[in-house]
This record gives sequence, C-alpha cells and structure tokens, in this order.
Amino acid sequence: MDTELKGKGVLVTGGAGGIGTALVRAFSGEGAKVAVHYRSREAKAKQLAEEVGGAAVGADLTVEAEVDALVPASVAALGRLDVLVCNAGVWPSPDVPVWEMSLERWRRTLAENLDSVFLCCRGFLRHVATTGVGTIVIISSTAGLFGEAGHSDYAAAKGAIAGGFLRSLKNELGRIAPLGRVNVVCPGWTEVDRNRDKLGGQGFVKRVTRTMPLRKVGQPEDVARVVVSLASDFISGHVTGEVVTVAGGMEGRVLHDD
Repeated sequence: MDTELKGKGVLVTGGAGGIGTALVRAFSGEGAKVAVHYRSREAKAKQLAEEVGGAAVGADLTVEAEVDALVPASVAALGRLDVLVCNAGVWPSPDVPVWEMSLERWRRTLAENLDSVFLCCRGFLRHVATTGVGTIVIISSTAGLFGEAGHSDYAAAKGAIAGGFLRSLKNELGRIAPLGRVNVVCPGWTEVDRNRDKLGGQGFVKRVTRTMPLRKVGQPEDVARVVVSLASDFISGHVTGEVVTVAGGMEGRVLHDD
C-alpha cells in the first residue's frame, strides 16, 4: 500500500537509537526525507543519515534554545518538514521507590521524557502555524499505562504524554492545521540494546510475557511500522488523539500461570 509519504520531510528525535533507527529506515523506505536527531550518538546518526540520504541534526532536548533551533535546522536540511516523531527518551536504570527517590532524579527524568516532548512539539507547531499542515507521533510506553514499580518518574512522564498532553494537543493542533493529527504509540518490551542482556537471561522472556497473549518480545520494526501508518494521512487520515499499544496485547494482570 502506498502511504503517500514520498517526498515528505520527517524529523525523528533519538533517531540513532534502537527504535529510532528502525523509524528512520521505515520512513526512508516510504520515500520520505528524514532528519535524524541525535544528542550523543553523532557518528551513528551521521552514518544512518548518509545511508538513507537524509540529514543528521544535533540537540540536547532538555535545553530550550537547542530545541528551538532543531526544527529550523531540519527544514533547512530537508527543504520541508511535515511530520514530527518524538521518539527520544531516557529510562533511568536504577530501581528506586518513591520514598527513596531524590528530587534531582525526578526532575531529570521528567525533563528528559516530558519537557523534551513539549519543547519539540512547540517548535514543530510554530512551523505548522506557517504551513497549515503537520502530523505528530509521540512514543510513550506501557509504563505510562500500567505503571512501573521502581520507575514512578518515568511512568509519570510517559503517562502524562499518553493522557492530558495528547488530548489537549489534538484539539490545539486543529486550530492551526485543520487536518493536522497527533497520536501516541506505547511500546512494551522491545528488543533494543538496553534490554538485550535482560532478554537473554534464563526465563526472563517467559516471565515478562505472562501478562501478554502474544508471548514474544517486540522488535523495533514492529513499532516503526505502526508509527509510519499513523504518520500517513492516506492510511490514518481520520485518526487523531489515539493511543496505540504495541505490546503483544499486554494487560495489567497475569494471563499465564507458567
């Protein structure tokens, strides 16, 4: 099926990461021009951008001035910008319950996962206000839907994205782009670098898929295909304000005894 994304400009934040790389390649495969955002993975971002004929653009998404420059830089590199994919995020690895969590960690996690999305969307919407067209897809997490013990900071940030922020943004977007759309994708366990060691542990996959009817771990490409579909006005032109979970049917309860 033709997604009608050919020639469109797409900015993927965190484009050099596991899911980000799959996103960049998936959009490029549809003929889109892609700006690969990076913060620390400059070499990988530039290599990927060269591979797909796109551009690498750097910014710390927690720094307002750098984010404000990101969309203009992407427009300059691609010639146009039609789609924003907010994929970048940081999962703090130490398990810390609320009663032991420092305010510094709480604020840092929210800055990296919520403030960054706000700033990217604000910058993109300022551009949309001049063009009248634009689509946003934001990557959240199943942690934002079901919670995650030891990571209440991360779950709170991701839950805010999939809740009040999304529902407010879909209505505001319509004021400047009558056909503009914004949707959220919530991946569950996905085979990316930071999860690879855990997934290789004995019995780990069996344990984490007890809440899923599809007892397998997702691949970055599973997420990318859904994002591309939501970004396509041809496929999803009447879909906005929705949360799509890519997690094998995950529920907040145990489905399997073994």
